[in-house]
Amino acid sequence: MSEAAPATLRRAVKVHPISALQTEYSLWTRDVESEILTTCRELGIGFVPYSQLGRGFLTGKIQQIDELAANDWRRNGPRFQGENFKQNLTIVHRIEALAKRKGCKPAQLALAWVLAQGEDIVPIPGTKRRTYLEENLRALQIELTPQDLAEFDLAAPVGATAGERYPAASMTYLSR
Repeated sequence: MSEAAPATLRRAVKVHPISALQTEYSLWTRDVESEILTTCRELGIGFVPYSQLGRGFLTGKIQQIDELAANDWRRNGPRFQGENFKQNLTIVHRIEALAKRKGCKPAQLALAWVLAQGEDIVPIPGTKRRTYLEENLRALQIELTPQDLAEFDLAAPVGATAGERYPAASMTYLSR
């Protein structure tokens, strides 16, 4: 299933076994932690997060909106617009500082964080280039301590990201 709310998951498992739920999850989309992950774990459903790098934002490679092509669909996303962009950039800068201390790239650290959230979480990071695939795989070698994880909670706490995941019209289709 994809983007299902806890009540939907509970109804679905009564009809057919559900092996995995796919939903956005990253350092800037942590809302699944409150109910969805708990429900998945309770029902024995694996979790497959997407957009672990916040649509590329958490890589630190987007510092200004003008770095995105004029026809880039992310320009329409609320998190990439105006004051939201600026506020979200502060989260990226915190992640960059943590990555520097760990001796890795922000993207690798963001993926390592997702991997550290549980063995029932199997991220599938998307990429268009082999270079990034190889870079992403190095996230498997990053060990995060409980202190590191606590620092993430300070750097990118639940609810700190400014703006919705998608434009308002698209949000009506999520987590029913």
